[in-house]
Amino acid sequence: MTPRPADARLSTSIDAQRPLDRRAFDLLCLGVAAVLALHLPRLPPRLGLVLAAVLAVRWAQRRWRGGRVSLLLKLPLVAALPLAILAAYGSPFGRAPGAALAVGMLVLKLLESERARDAASAVAFGSFVAMSALLFGQSLPMTVLVALALLPLLAALQALQPAAAVPPFARAFARPALLLALSLPLALVAFLFVPRLSSPLWGAPGAEQARTGISPRMAPGDFVDLLTDDRPALRVAFDGAPPPPGQRYFRGLVMWHFDGRAWAATSTAPSSQPEALHPQAPLYSYEVTLEPTGRHWLFALDTPLAAPADALMSAARELARSRPIDAVLHYRVTSAPRRALAPALDDAERRRGLQLPPGFDPRARALAATWRQRHGDDARAIAGAALSLFHDGGFSYNLAAPPLGRDSVDDFLFGTREGFCEHYASAFVFLMRAAGIPARVVAGYQGGYWNALGGYLLVRQSDAHAWAEVWLPGQGWTRYDPTAAVRPERVTLGAAAAAAGQGAWYQADWLQAARNRWDIVNRLWDRAVIGFDSLRQRGLLTPFGVERADWGALAAALAAMSALVLALSLLLVLARRERRDPLAAAQARLERRLARAGVARRPSEGPLHYFRRATRALPQHRDELHALGDAYLALRYACAAPAPEPLRNYLIQVRRFRPRRMVQ
Repeated sequence: MTPRPADARLSTSIDAQRPLDRRAFDLLCLGVAAVLALHLPRLPPRLGLVLAAVLAVRWAQRRWRGGRVSLLLKLPLVAALPLAILAAYGSPFGRAPGAALAVGMLVLKLLESERARDAASAVAFGSFVAMSALLFGQSLPMTVLVALALLPLLAALQALQPAAAVPPFARAFARPALLLALSLPLALVAFLFVPRLSSPLWGAPGAEQARTGISPRMAPGDFVDLLTDDRPALRVAFDGAPPPPGQRYFRGLVMWHFDGRAWAATSTAPSSQPEALHPQAPLYSYEVTLEPTGRHWLFALDTPLAAPADALMSAARELARSRPIDAVLHYRVTSAPRRALAPALDDAERRRGLQLPPGFDPRARALAATWRQRHGDDARAIAGAALSLFHDGGFSYNLAAPPLGRDSVDDFLFGTREGFCEHYASAFVFLMRAAGIPARVVAGYQGGYWNALGGYLLVRQSDAHAWAEVWLPGQGWTRYDPTAAVRPERVTLGAAAAAAGQGAWYQADWLQAARNRWDIVNRLWDRAVIGFDSLRQRGLLTPFGVERADWGALAAALAAMSALVLALSLLLVLARRERRDPLAAAQARLERRLARAGVARRPSEGPLHYFRRATRALPQHRDELHALGDAYLALRYACAAPAPEPLRNYLIQVRRFRPRRMVQ
């Protein structure tokens, strides 16, 4: 019988009633802590602190005091958990409440983990809860964190196996890391060929996944969180050269209504035909990769010529979908940055473009009236006067602008004179309307970083911007950016340059370069992994002559590739066993020496009988062979893995053993 190598053998049975030793319990607590840390940012703060405290107290109680946790303590905690979930979320249904309940149950499981069976159940449930973190985000860093959280759980499972020696704590993670690495080929096969659903199994994500801060309502100061948010908003890959920085305006929402404090967008539904557009060269065709927003609207280079597939265009050439954007979205658009919009303005739109709430900002109204009296109907001259006011009137660009009162426009124009794009766009449009010129606010993004290595324009949340459109006779709606009159580099160099010197340490050039290069990795991950949907999967077998792979073809491919991976893994294990098992190598060396002495091992002969026969055949080496046989049987069969010191002694004995040929 061929001996089984110890390092390739792992006991598949766990003594369910065996008490849980300190090492296994420590690793189990570490694994539960890692799972809790994955979900902690989404848990209610009080619930997260309570669960962390329960975990820490349980670990300390078992480590220093020992003994079971009283049932009088466990029952109230188990009853309080669902009540806490209901109080925090208002409902037990949904991703966030379900995940919080699962995390709480996992932590409470530690209170009754006293035997190997309890620990094995906790490891299995903890692995499931760790994977549920991917329901809230599938980015590359999150995927790596989930994999790392599995390491202590697998280490705890390994510690439950019977072993003769306990490895150092740092080495307890070596085998789990190897197992995770070896599972990657099979995971890749499953990722490619397990049939995918055309729609998510888990339903629509909650509001916590909305990551774009562009909202249908804008008040001075609302953009401040966005302007310091460094996450990607969209990526734009142009068919040719990108437009110059001064034309990188990505239109989102058009805001018509002003209530004295905030501007609001009307519905983006196409209630009428889009405004007439007369495009001028050059035209830009491009593909947009939009990050999940939880909103309906899309962003396109100003001004889009037509709506992309599965989207609609409003009268003001806003783009929107009927469903919220809950996953990474790819769409193509053609735009004309140089254009003339709506040379004729109907009465209803004129009234909307002149609407102002009564009783607000009297000083701004008086200033606009003087411009109107001075320039008459010359809209360009009045707009130029407003831009000159911002340029020459002591205004400054400041993300930490002071708050404004009830008459926000007056406070800004004649008081603080500090602000960013929202302040300037709001005040400019108010002045235009007060002077009798139709105007509106447009919110979207401006600028972006051209990633030459990846060949795309990266637009971050910090590139959020607001500008104005003024209706000019004979030309139509014309873009004016009053922020550029105060801080021209905001348009020519981007938001990072405009915010320079305002305490944002992350605006350092080297750090921005590192973030932008890291975004290439994120983009590849989004396209190759997150964007791998059922449509792309059905075209996976096209190179092999299968135009549209159905479930049967995918299942056959899955079975074939899984069999191939398992066969290669088996060959690797067999080769590794022969190459890495020092006990088997020493035994083979000993058998070769005994064979030269006239005692060859028979094909069906086990090691015990072989050593006995060698002892009878070589009586002069009786004591040595007895010692070698006992040592080998103990190392190979008495434990799951041989201890280092006895194994080293056995190797030395084999190396020194020189049998003489038996006497006939």
